[in-house]
Amino acid sequence: MKIYIIDDDIAIVKMLENIIEDYDLGKVCGHSLDGNCVEEINYLSPDIVLVDLLLPKKDGITVVEELLKINKDLKFIMISQVSSKKMISTAYTAGIDFFINKPINAIEVRTVIQKVSEKINYKETLQSIKNMFSIDGESIKPNSSENMQNTKINKAQLILNKLGMTGEKGESDIINVCKYLIANNLNMSETNINEIANYLNINSKSMDQRMRRAISKGLSNISHLGIEDYMNEVFIMYSSSLFNFEEVKNEMDYIRGKRKSNGKINIRKFIDGLIININN
Repeated sequence: MKIYIIDDDIAIVKMLENIIEDYDLGKVCGHSLDGNCVEEINYLSPDIVLVDLLLPKKDGITVVEELLKINKDLKFIMISQVSSKKMISTAYTAGIDFFINKPINAIEVRTVIQKVSEKINYKETLQSIKNMFSIDGESIKPNSSENMQNTKINKAQLILNKLGMTGEKGESDIINVCKYLIANNLNMSETNINEIANYLNINSKSMDQRMRRAISKGLSNISHLGIEDYMNEVFIMYSSSLFNFEEVKNEMDYIRGKRKSNGKINIRKFIDGLIININN
């Protein structure tokens, strides 16, 4: 991954460069100490831009908006000590993918960059798949059950990616369960995790725990989306089809500090909902 850094503090720039290098997260292709860097970024064509919110000459939000007009696929991670919810919300609306608060935490920076990199890689993979099923720009339909299953699994992976679950250990277990259900034309009410785990020769308890952690991550992410924008497309599509909506609201209240316990997840509902979504 090519990464560009914008921050008016050279010490922060160097710190971010060291984190990126130490964790092998990509290559820093350039940096700027102010917001007058749109032309340079466009020329260098990075995959990810780390940008401070408050910058000399041109603020970070303006930089993001100008760059997205040039390249809508560019990914942005905003790093700032600003704690105003309104300003953070404005940044997300402008097009940033993640917001990290200063002081910088190396583990958080690493995790966020890895997640953004996974999104980029996954999108490129999906585009390659789409290209495989087109001739001279015209789409063709897969003509075998294997291709049809692969298409459905790709849809499932895309949904998990939208929920921020890509990279979670339980993601592969969820995909394997989907493959089993699709291949045998079943839903979760007609089988159980033990049966599927035995078929896959996997410890059922460990598999259950991994999936629960991954789905809980998805619940947390979609709840954050709902708090930021109740009309968010991903929130509207999946908050009730993959989760119990009451539990989503409970999770939102937990995030807001209005509730002491998290919302609960239901593996069966999540996977059955996933199968319904990929069959549509």
